[in-house]
Amino acid sequence: PDTDWLIGNHSDELTPWIPVIAARSSYSCCYFVLPCCFFDFHGKYSRRQSKKTQYREYLDFVAQVGFVCGFQVEEDCLRIPSTKRVSLIGKNRTYPPAERALIDKQITQYINNRQICAVVTCNRRVGFNHKDHSDVCEKASSELPESETEIADRIWMPGFQPREKVEQIRNCASLPRDFVDDVVLNVANLLLNAPPQKSGSSGENMNTWNQGESLSLKEVAEHLNKETLKRLKSEYGGLQTLLKNNHQVFEVLNGRVHIRDWRKEKPSRKTKPEVKRRLSAEAFKTRLCWFFIHHPDGCSLPSESCPYAHGTEELRQSQIIKKKKHTS
Repeated sequence: PDTDWLIGNHSDELTPWIPVIAARSSYSCCYFVLPCCFFDFHGKYSRRQSKKTQYREYLDFVAQVGFVCGFQVEEDCLRIPSTKRVSLIGKNRTYPPAERALIDKQITQYINNRQICAVVTCNRRVGFNHKDHSDVCEKASSELPESETEIADRIWMPGFQPREKVEQIRNCASLPRDFVDDVVLNVANLLLNAPPQKSGSSGENMNTWNQGESLSLKEVAEHLNKETLKRLKSEYGGLQTLLKNNHQVFEVLNGRVHIRDWRKEKPSRKTKPEVKRRLSAEAFKTRLCWFFIHHPDGCSLPSESCPYAHGTEELRQSQIIKKKKHTS
């Protein structure tokens, strides 16, 4: 209610709802919306007029929503490097404050009509004109009781659960370090001690370093206790996300989990060479080598080749942290 402006910058599914939210927030609330992807109130927007481009038709639809919500809708073309640069602004109202309840009923009727595909639209004219849509409002308002003048303080949408102000991080990054370390160690031991699937399944058999076997995510999950699985299920991606986050130890390919062999690692082609060198230099030896500490055969790489520290004496402070300290 205390908000002056609602800004919808490429707001996707929320685009048609922004004029509605502004209208129902307070009489003084305004809105700015920059439509991009084509969405209706309840899903993808369906074209109904072949004489217009899809973009123009959608702009007219969003403008119509604003007018039904009681706004004088203005259109402006922004000077931005984008093909979708037409914005719609609702600043002034077309009705007095005493008619807010009437407009609210009108909005509800309009949204319901869109949902059941019994939509009243005037798409025969090129461009948007407030007069084009006056019959929409008249039809909606004709179904309202004449004595409806008080503000409707009911729930706008029953069952609607707004997102929390502080969105919880659920990508396994906020899990306790001890919990993550235990899962990593358990899964690694499971792979290292798994019976060979085939004779010579390790490929070239690169010396005697134990690379372990590969198991499917389902097989790995079957060996974890119920409490661990329950905790992982509350995170997005669950077990797979946790294993991918620990890419120093694991490689997840096609739903199968492998112990990562750093001797086979090749630099990514996606990153530019100079960026690779800079990132490698900044991160080099800033974290302990998991294999040096936990693997029965130690690390597969010699200390000078491994990007991770073989012991605390090799640890160095991250260059990224140093930069942050200098800038602050």
